[in-house]
Amino acid sequence: MTGGQIAGLIAAIAFAALVVYIILFLRELTKTMKEVTGIVNEANESVKVVTKDVDALSIEVQGLLNKSNVLLDDVNGKVAQVDPLFKAIGDIGVTVSDVNDSTRNLVLNITNTAQTKVDDIKGKMTETPEASEEATATVKVANVSGQPTVSGIQKVGKSAKALYKKHQVRKAQENSTTKPY
Repeated sequence: MTGGQIAGLIAAIAFAALVVYIILFLRELTKTMKEVTGIVNEANESVKVVTKDVDALSIEVQGLLNKSNVLLDDVNGKVAQVDPLFKAIGDIGVTVSDVNDSTRNLVLNITNTAQTKVDDIKGKMTETPEASEEATATVKVANVSGQPTVSGIQKVGKSAKALYKKHQVRKAQENSTTKPY
């Protein structure tokens, strides 16, 4: 064999080896492509199933949202019906507070008037003996039942003054900027 023939033989063997490797590579590539195609098909099927499930879920969610809207509208309507009740209760509280204030003022006026009359009577009793007799007669005329009228008025006056002081303290506490803990 000559050198040219040996070189041709080596080239032929190298070409045959190259063809064998290309064939093996193409077989592996074909297997991989089949697997990729199978995976893509499975992914497409999964997407179809998920799409169907999402569509069904979307319909259910839409129904749930509709029911929630109806329920919320119902609750809003009922709250709107109850609002006037709470407003009326608040107005009643204000009215009761006004009545309490008016009662306190009436008692204070009565107390002040009674105290003024008592002071006038005491003043007349200490001024002169004639005025003292006149004041005693006035007390006796006012005291038909036999019980001292002045002490009853004084009790009402003290109670009214105590209520008035409590009222002033409460208002001062409400108006104060510092709150007790």
